Amino acid sequence: MDRLEDLESFLKNVDEISELVKELNTSDAEAQRKAVEKADHYISVLEVDEPCRTKINKTMINTNLPSLPAPASMSPQNNPSVSLENFMKNMERDAEDRRIRRRAKEEKAVVLKDKGNEAYAKEDYETAVKYYSDGLAELRDMQPLYTNRAQAYIKLGKYKEAISDCEWALKCDERCLKAYLHMGKAYLALRNYNESRSCYEKIVEIEPRREKMVKEYLTQVDSEEERDSQERSAREAFDKGEEKATTVPQLLEKLSRPKQTPLYYCGGLELLSQAITDCTGQTLFRLNNGISIISGNDMLKSCLLPRSRESYTQEVCVSVLKLWRVVCNGNDENQKMLMTCPASSQSIVDLLASEHTAVRAECLALLCLYSQMPRGRGLAVDNLNVGMLVKNLMACISNPKHQEENTALTILENFASDSKFCVQLRDVFTESVSVPFAAMLKSLSGSNQHFLPILISTIGCLARDEVIRYNMAHCPECWEAFLVTMKRCSVAEYNEILYPMLGLMFNLSTIPSPVIQEHAVSLCGFCLDLLSGNDGGIVTRAIGVLCTVLPQSLAAVQHVVQGGVVRTLHRLLKGAGQTTVKYAIKTIAVCTAASQLAREELVKSGKRLSVLLGLLGSSCDEVVSGNAALCLGHCLQVEGTAGDLLGTDVVRLLLRHAAGDARRTDVQRNAAVALGRLCQTEPRHMNQLRELHGLEILHSCMKLIT
Repeated sequence: MDRLEDLESFLKNVDEISELVKELNTSDAEAQRKAVEKADHYISVLEVDEPCRTKINKTMINTNLPSLPAPASMSPQNNPSVSLENFMKNMERDAEDRRIRRRAKEEKAVVLKDKGNEAYAKEDYETAVKYYSDGLAELRDMQPLYTNRAQAYIKLGKYKEAISDCEWALKCDERCLKAYLHMGKAYLALRNYNESRSCYEKIVEIEPRREKMVKEYLTQVDSEEERDSQERSAREAFDKGEEKATTVPQLLEKLSRPKQTPLYYCGGLELLSQAITDCTGQTLFRLNNGISIISGNDMLKSCLLPRSRESYTQEVCVSVLKLWRVVCNGNDENQKMLMTCPASSQSIVDLLASEHTAVRAECLALLCLYSQMPRGRGLAVDNLNVGMLVKNLMACISNPKHQEENTALTILENFASDSKFCVQLRDVFTESVSVPFAAMLKSLSGSNQHFLPILISTIGCLARDEVIRYNMAHCPECWEAFLVTMKRCSVAEYNEILYPMLGLMFNLSTIPSPVIQEHAVSLCGFCLDLLSGNDGGIVTRAIGVLCTVLPQSLAAVQHVVQGGVVRTLHRLLKGAGQTTVKYAIKTIAVCTAASQLAREELVKSGKRLSVLLGLLGSSCDEVVSGNAALCLGHCLQVEGTAGDLLGTDVVRLLLRHAAGDARRTDVQRNAAVALGRLCQTEPRHMNQLRELHGLEILHSCMKLIT
């Protein structure tokens, strides 16, 4: 309270002194004289009524008055300007002294703060607090010292002290995000959930871009409040002696007894699973250290080993996994306790490779439970061996039996949406995913065609990660498998597999790769064959693969041009959807850039390039209009094409795009190049260009053309 009163008094004095300075700077002599008198009176009152806590009076104002009386004509009373001048000089001298002293204190405080940070990094929180406190003794308004000390107090469990420091930090800077963050944590530790939420929500008010971070903290508050409520209800039920509430602790006590028979433990686990029917039972299991009791039992631990050969291990193992699923179903806190226990988390991954069907089924069911919600997925990713987990899941998928592949696919599909999961999978992706995935594609048959579409889509989700996508683009096994599968799909009707696979190939082929270049001719040949099909979705995706693979291989371009790709795509340009048109015009642009035959085919395919002119005149898609202009420029290299365009709107259309404000400069450049080539090849187009004042526009586009 004393520190708060001091601060408020100080701020009040600052306001009053600021007002005095304004009055002293006025041009009115009488007002200046009164201001000087008021200042003298103000200082004397401060010294008598509100003495400073400092022991030495270092104030310079009015302390150096001359010992001899001044002449009457020069006395401050008769000459206010002299008094004002002395007053202002003393004020400036005092301000400079204070600035120097403050700078020295700041330097000391910074040194102490750095020492405190070093101690904090070493987890020596008591020493850190001491250094931060010493720094505040030097400089009481240094905000980082308050927030740093608050953080150290939280580590020491001194939550009220942390809150006090955060409040002081906010007095120094009312928009201090760290203060609200640490205060939210301290209130959460004190189980003051509403205040904790208010602190976190204040962060978003100050800085909205922190919403994602704050959402995680608010979720933690909700989780802690729910856990607190669950435990309170469970204790009340136990204290009342309710049968359900007392059964769980009793069964756990019996299971904690060592050196019992496997049948004893198996029966106890089954009874415990049946007794836990609601949240109260789950909470009592946690409060009575259920996870530790089971994980610490030597007999039960031996049964959780995946290579155990004893006859009784399967039954006990299934019972343990079933119990874990029962206690974790819908209970975040139990999920956390189970997953952060090293013994149990290791067992969950290892048991996926068990030779016993029932064990694998229970293990998959437990993992499926974790994969359903973001919090559960986060716990699994943080505590499981992700590489081994995915390898075992892929093994379950590649050997379909007892419907295990469906559950394993669901788990993998759920985890694929987690970016952290993908990051952890990067280093082992080829071994754990790409190789078994390629093997499954190559073995396409009636036994695995039902789950391959989902698997391909899931791999596509994983490939959103740029590192995984790069690895797959450079994976020989994957592209060889794509070719084998495309060949089989051309013989049998596997459109449900072909559609997602073409989408995956399109995404991967956006990355230039020697492997893609090696297989480009075969890939493009298969895609060209698909263009004659009736499935519009497959046709669109096949064209998409062409427009990304062809730029990587001149041989592939020559192959598809000779196969009539330009005529086929020109036909599709007339009535296809927007995505198909975009892919088709990009593919034609690649072909006409590299092949004279392609240019001649395009000129022959339509009267006076009407389709290209139509795209230039109607399309709002810059990719389409830019590539249409590029194709037009390529076609002008065919003799007689420029003359055939006399009497059309080609000049106006190209000029509009060259002078437009397209976000892609490629559009302007392509249009300007085509326009320049048009007029150069057929000078008669210059007349229309002059009428439209196009020469000035072309001059402004010279930099782009160059």
